[in-house]
Amino acid sequence: MRAAVIDGKAIGAKIRAEVAKEATDLRAQGWVPRLVSISVGDVAAAELYVRNQSRSAESAGVAFEARNYPADISLEQLIGVLQGLNGDPRVNGIIIQRPLPPHIPVKVLQKAVHPLKDVEGMHPASIGNIVYNDLALGPCTAVAAVEILKTLPLKMEGLVVTVIGHSEIVGKPIAFLLMGLGATVTVCHHMTRSVAMHSRAADAVFVAVGKPGLVTGEMIKPGAALIDIGINRVETTDGPRTVGDADFDSCADVAGWITPVPGGVGPVTVAILLKNAVLATRMQMGQYRAAYEKVDA
Repeated sequence: MRAAVIDGKAIGAKIRAEVAKEATDLRAQGWVPRLVSISVGDVAAAELYVRNQSRSAESAGVAFEARNYPADISLEQLIGVLQGLNGDPRVNGIIIQRPLPPHIPVKVLQKAVHPLKDVEGMHPASIGNIVYNDLALGPCTAVAAVEILKTLPLKMEGLVVTVIGHSEIVGKPIAFLLMGLGATVTVCHHMTRSVAMHSRAADAVFVAVGKPGLVTGEMIKPGAALIDIGINRVETTDGPRTVGDADFDSCADVAGWITPVPGGVGPVTVAILLKNAVLATRMQMGQYRAAYEKVDA
C-alpha cells in the first residue's frame, strides 16, 4: 500500500488561521506584529522565499517589510542595522535571509539579533532553551517538522525515531524536541557507519542533509513516517525541479506517511515563523508594560 502524502499546506493553513486570530487580538491592544526581513546583495536566490513569507504574513495580519542592503556592506554596518532594529519597539521580529556574502558570517548576525526578536529561532539562546524543553521561539524548520509528526496517529512516548543530519538549527533541535515528547531518538551524521541500519529500525525518520536521493525505500521500515526536510534543485530532462533528500517514489512504496517536496515541511515552516512573530510581539508587549508599570509606580 502506497504511503499517505502529508499535506503540509493544510497544516500550515491551520496554524496561520490561529496566528490571524492572535494578531487581531494584539491589534485590538494597539500592537501590530511586524517583521523585518534583511537580505544582502543579489537576492535572486531568496526572492521567492521572501515573497512567500510576505504573502503569508499579510494573510495572517502580520506586517512585513523587506530590506535589501548592498553586497559590499560591512559586517559592522550590518550589525549596526540589527542593533537599531533590536531597539525599535515597532519591530517585533527580524529575519536574516540566506545566502549572505562570504564576508558576512551568518552566525555572527544570528547572535546580534535580540533573543526576543529572534522569530527564526536561530539565536544560541533560542536553540539552547530547547534543552530545557522551553519551546518559545524555537527554530522554525525543526519545530515545523516535529509539528507535522504530531499530526499523525502515532504515540510519541517511546516512538523510535532516526534523525539523519545533525545541524545546529535542524537536526539537533529536532532530536531534543522529540526527546521532550518522550521519543527514543538516534541521530545519524556523516561519520555514522550504517545509516540504513538505524533508519530501518525507526517508526519515524527525519532527513535534513541536502543530498537528493540520499534516503531510499530500502532504508525505511514498512509503515514508518518519513519527514523530508531537504530542499535541492536538480536538473531533469523536463527542466530543473525541487526535490528533497529522499527518493520519493521508492520511499512512498514502503512508508506509511511521507512529506512531499515542495508542499511538505516548507509551508509549515513559514507558518511557525508567523506563530513565533505573534508570540514575540506578545512577549515584548508584556516586557514594555511591566517596565512602564514600574515607572508609573
